[in-house]
Amino acid sequence: MVSMKNKPSKNYPLFEYIERLEAGGALLPDNPENLLEVVGILKSYGVVLDAYSKNLIYIAENQFLVFFPFFKYFNNEFSVNKLLKHWWHDRINFEYAEYCMKAMLWHGGGGLDEYLDTEEFQDRARAVIRAKFKNNPLMLGINELFPDFLIEQMRVFSYYSALGQFWRVMADIFLSLSDLYDEGKIKSIPEVVDHIKAGLVADAKRPITYSVKIRDKIYDVIPASIGLTFLADTAIPYVEAVFFRGTPFLGTVSYNAQAYQISPDQARFQYGALYADPLPIGGAGIPPTLLMQDMRHYLPEYLHEVYRGSRRGEDDLRVQICMSFQKSMFCVTTAAILGLMPYPVDTTDPDEQQTNRVYLQQWLDRLKTSRLLEVNEEANFCPVALPQKV
Repeated sequence: MVSMKNKPSKNYPLFEYIERLEAGGALLPDNPENLLEVVGILKSYGVVLDAYSKNLIYIAENQFLVFFPFFKYFNNEFSVNKLLKHWWHDRINFEYAEYCMKAMLWHGGGGLDEYLDTEEFQDRARAVIRAKFKNNPLMLGINELFPDFLIEQMRVFSYYSALGQFWRVMADIFLSLSDLYDEGKIKSIPEVVDHIKAGLVADAKRPITYSVKIRDKIYDVIPASIGLTFLADTAIPYVEAVFFRGTPFLGTVSYNAQAYQISPDQARFQYGALYADPLPIGGAGIPPTLLMQDMRHYLPEYLHEVYRGSRRGEDDLRVQICMSFQKSMFCVTTAAILGLMPYPVDTTDPDEQQTNRVYLQQWLDRLKTSRLLEVNEEANFCPVALPQKV
């Protein structure tokens, strides 16, 4: 039985969102404008995630324990032309992928974080280190002086691989969503949420593993026998680290401990994608600017047309992309909430319904200070007529 003390009532400030979710809706209102924005932005995001995923996995498998990886963003396809484009920033900004990876590493959570602190992982990492630097007495000597340094580097590369595998699944989900929308098979926000949730559930038990090859031998850093899986050990920690907690953006708050602008308690961090004000996008030190810059290159024409027809046209394109992206992340969050619900959303058992309501209130309590209300207000305003999608 659920305690009546925690029972959500109609006086709960965000009760309408609980009712909306119970009725099969989403945190984002269902209307044609939102549907077009969400699917369009997830199409471009899927293309970018595909590139991020491939690069993270490449770094994990081919650049591990390389201390000056000058060419890690080239995916073993180096050329002078690509180097010039890299210097001119005519490229995918893989730095943002590393920013998300570091947020996951720092916040931790899930089975991956627990495994990386075990003696088994350390033994496997030491075997990789010995093999990697077998003929390098200098590095072996440094490793003797600082025995945790290289092991910590292997922890970092484990997160490179895990996040790359997570984004591989998400990229496929978002790109297939766009294909279904183009075919006329996705016609509402709840259908978007259902598609994402189905993708998360389908790959929930997908193994997360990590191996490296040194000379002709394969070393399992995260073997399948550990039992790490996509949903529990990458998806949920990613939502926690990137959607909710995040990291303070440089230049927006003081890192001076005496200023008390950053809480010493990571659990109280609210700098994630669901909380961030889109307006600073485009400024120095704001990591999501890199993501918005990447997505602008892959916007479907029907969404780009909406942006061009807005009041400022393309002058604030990155901000507009960020606002659409934030809407899409509330849809992804809805899919995660519904996918982790204790009982089916359409249950008729009163006790199960009440347990679900308490569960939903716990989520909404965390979202009180997010941009949930602002996104819903923006959803009721469409500045331009929607284009005819072809």
